Amino acid sequence: MMNLIQKIAANKIRKEFGGFDKKRDEGQTTPSDIKRFDNIKYGDDPKWPQWQLLDVYRPKDVEGKLPVIVSVHGGGWVYGNKDVYQFYCMKLAQRGFAVVNFSYRLAPEEIFPAAIEDTEKVFNWICNNADQYGLDLNNVFAVGDSAGAHLLSLYASAVSNDEYAKNYPFIQKKNLTLRGVALNCGKYKLKVPGDDKNITLLVKGYLPHHGTDEELDMVDGSAHVTKNFPPAFVMTCNGDFLYSQADYMTKALEAAGVQYEYHCYGTDEKPLWHVFHCDPKLEEAVVCNDEECAFFKKLCVN
Repeated sequence: MMNLIQKIAANKIRKEFGGFDKKRDEGQTTPSDIKRFDNIKYGDDPKWPQWQLLDVYRPKDVEGKLPVIVSVHGGGWVYGNKDVYQFYCMKLAQRGFAVVNFSYRLAPEEIFPAAIEDTEKVFNWICNNADQYGLDLNNVFAVGDSAGAHLLSLYASAVSNDEYAKNYPFIQKKNLTLRGVALNCGKYKLKVPGDDKNITLLVKGYLPHHGTDEELDMVDGSAHVTKNFPPAFVMTCNGDFLYSQADYMTKALEAAGVQYEYHCYGTDEKPLWHVFHCDPKLEEAVVCNDEECAFFKKLCVN
């Protein structure tokens, strides 16, 4: 059952993050060269129909099937939806991709693994609707930031590590290839010395047993990487409060022999901030998103 303190913490995050995102997106509109398909239902949970919806964005002037980017939004597992990621995702689509932007069920109302279940439902939806929306199942990629990078790292391990996949019996083999991932400003280890007390509260509200050692190991995004993990673009920046977390992921990828690139943006003189790349008006965000999309294009197969 949802703890009142955890609910208060979640509402505080929702208010603070929501205010920042509203200011960031003020005045933005759908680009004239983008075709969008909105509010497509991908799940069947009657309690949360507003959370199991997705959008698809495509360049208007491109016919046929396109490589796909799935966006797993951040927000401390308690905040966010596709609407606050729409302008970022449409900028990715302008770079030659069909982008699937979805909302998932949030904690503490719906705890782990609800968001992973929803992510799996979205990938199944892609398989079942590839022809209608022009989605190339041979070239599917995914981006995730902050808590979304955490969720994506777990999902990528579950589809590439048979032993770890036993924790997620709802994930099935499917007719698509997760060709690569971008993990942006991620939180991979959910409990480390020096964690802010608010992060600790969010983690407790996210996990069924409030963060036992066994749970924390199971949801460690860097602990289950094998050689079959998708090639990864790992990004952070000077000024990111989760800056040190990227090291956990890059070391795991290195140890497993997985192809990856590590990028850190900003300088000591001009630091950036957590998930800066979601602001399409920011010069550094343009560079970062260009480089991520170039990384994906290098991985595409005919």
